[in-house]
Amino acid sequence: MIGYGRQAPESLDARTEGMRRQQGGDNIRFTLYDLTTGGEPTPAGVATLLPDHSVRCAEYVVMLGNEFRGHGLGTAATRLVLDYAWHVTNLRMVWLSVLAPNAAAIRAYENAGFQPAGRLRQAGYWRGKPCDEIIMDALASDFTGLSVISDPAQPS
Repeated sequence: MIGYGRQAPESLDARTEGMRRQQGGDNIRFTLYDLTTGGEPTPAGVATLLPDHSVRCAEYVVMLGNEFRGHGLGTAATRLVLDYAWHVTNLRMVWLSVLAPNAAAIRAYENAGFQPAGRLRQAGYWRGKPCDEIIMDALASDFTGLSVISDPAQPS
């Protein structure tokens, strides 16, 4: 969590409790696995949709372990979660927030179909310094990627 807006360390117990709370209610949670090792799938992170079904929108949150970043796993997982959002839950919009200095995450989100939608000035901290938070969104009507859900013949 270094650099991602925290002013103080968070204990494993506190982070675990926060993740447990995310599992409740209507939240849709996915465990992400690295399948590139050739052996057993390795847990690499989690992705969560926090839907508001009354307006058919959801917030997207993804967390990857450091060793799994920079290999395209975040982009692939985000595309699959969006596919699920459009074709299973019938959402019309998914949004996220990302700290402006996190250029790698912004690129991954853009590659998956998100677009910048706004900026909250000095809403976060990056490595102890104030920074802007970027709001990004993706619309079902703009989704042009292949669907592994609506066309199961497509590779996943």
